[in-house]
Formats: sequence, C-alpha cells, structure tokens
Amino acid sequence: MKALVIEDTVTSAIVVCQQLGKMGFETRHARDGESGIEAFRKDKPDLVLLDIIMPGIDGFEVARRIRQLERNAEWTPIIFLSARTSDTDLEKGIEAGGDDYLIKPVSEMVLGAKIRAMQRIAQMRYSLLVLTRKLDEANRELKRLSAVDGLTGIANRRSFDDALAKEWRRAARNQAPMALLLVDVDYFKQFNDNYGHQLGDECLKAVARTLDAQLRRPGDMVARFGGEEFVVLLPQTDEAGAERVGESLRDAIEQLGITHGHSQAADVVTVSIGVASARPARDANGPDALVDGADRALYGAKRQGRNRVCNSGEVTAAPLPARADALNG
Repeated sequence: MKALVIEDTVTSAIVVCQQLGKMGFETRHARDGESGIEAFRKDKPDLVLLDIIMPGIDGFEVARRIRQLERNAEWTPIIFLSARTSDTDLEKGIEAGGDDYLIKPVSEMVLGAKIRAMQRIAQMRYSLLVLTRKLDEANRELKRLSAVDGLTGIANRRSFDDALAKEWRRAARNQAPMALLLVDVDYFKQFNDNYGHQLGDECLKAVARTLDAQLRRPGDMVARFGGEEFVVLLPQTDEAGAERVGESLRDAIEQLGITHGHSQAADVVTVSIGVASARPARDANGPDALVDGADRALYGAKRQGRNRVCNSGEVTAAPLPARADALNG
C-alpha cells in the first residue's frame, strides 16, 4: 500500500514516514500543496496524510483539489496533520474533504489506530460497491429478460409494442416510410399434434433464429407476436422493399427443410407472411393501422393456399398528437 505525506516540515514528515513504513506502507513525501497534488495525480496513493499550514496553498485547498481528481466511485482516505486543536479547524477540515484529524506531534499508536479505522471503512465501502455493481447487473439482466421471449430468445410482444410506437413517431418526424410483416407458421397445430410439443418448440426456435439472421440493418426487428406468429418491423422501408424482405424470409424458412408431413402447403415447414407499409405523416389512425393491415394481408395469404407473401398495400396513417410525440421521443 502507498501513502502520500504532504508536509512542509521535514523532521515531522520523516517521523510520520517512518511510522508508516513500520505498518507496511510505501511512502512518498511532498513538501508543498502543489507538488502534493501532482504526486497524488501520478502515484494514486491509498492514503494521504496532509498538513494544514504550508507555503502556497493550504491543506484545506489541497484536500478539495484531491477530491476533484477522484473519479466515479474512487475514494482515498485523507487524514489532516496539524498543531491546531480548535473545533472550527476540525470542522473546516472535514468540509474540505478530510476524513480524520491528527494532532502534532503524531502518536504512533494513535496513527496506527486511525489507519486501521480507515482501512475498515475502505473495506466496507469496497464491499458495498461490489454489491451495488452486482445489483446493477441483476437489474440490467431483469430488464433484458423482460424484453425477451422466454422460448425463442428474440424480442417479445411488449418489446415490439414499444419499438413500434418509437419507430412510428420517428417516421412521422422524418416523413419516412415504414413497414411491418406478420409471419405465421403454416399448419403449426398439426405439427405440434403429430410430432409433439418438444419438437414444436424446437421448430419455433429455428424459425425465430432464421428470421432474425435474415435481417441486415440495425433498426430492423423480429419479435414473437404470440403462439406461432412472429412480427418483423422494418423502419425506413417502403411497400416494395418490405415485399422483397418478406419473400426472402419465406424462402429462408422453407430452405430449413424441417419435415412437416401433415401440412397442406408443402412437405416441410413453411410460413405465410402478411405485409403492410405506411407513411406516418399522412392522415389516419396510428400504428395499429399498420398491424391491422399486415393482419389482413396474412389472412389473404392463408386463403390463397399459404406458403406465400401477401401485400395489403400502403396503409394511410398519421402521427399521434404533439404531446404524446414529445413524451415518447
């Protein structure tokens, strides 16, 4: 451990450094406030013993500057050294950032007791920091899990709803298009009934992974919409672009080659996809119109035989009121 002694009286500094050396400290001596601050910046000591009356800036100002140099959760114990014994001096030292006060000449026994007390405080503080970091990590993990579907590992319905509202408002501000795809696994009930729920779950996981892997842009998002349905959100995408993405997703799922002997659409697992697009700066009701349009298109894909992409066309849509827009960003 390293200790910094900032003391202009050489004899006093030598005595304190010797006492600290017996306690196992590596010591550094600075004879004035400015050099002491520079030594603190360079050496990052574990303890500072600081005289109050020195040439140039006094110990109170040195303590304040040391505290300014500490970053985030850093803390270095500062013990003032002084011949002054008034309550006012003690109060001023604590307000400047000091942690304790020693009267000169320094008693080796008292110094040892003070340092052991500082070490206990430092250990408790460190333990508290570790616990705080663990709690922060746990909270971040809980937040992540609350936005993730437990089975497939992709975003869940709640996360999608939040993203849809956010992207809708962004598109309205930028007068940009956006699109949404509803994806339904064809004849999934028959797959579950005949192959079992375990294989059914594995099928949904494979579909989710494949849909997610096909999305190229950071803003694109796939989420589990419910049951065997998935939803794909495509910001800054027009009707034609959304249809191309839909076809690539449909083809990717078919290429998985997951056997489905009980489907009327193909002998492998396939999906039907409904596509809707909108320009939120135009007249209409809000983001629900986009979901409704994709749902109608999905129904059309099913009526036409499944394993296909059906487009509902562009949905007429408008931004929400200005106050809600400001609140949701």
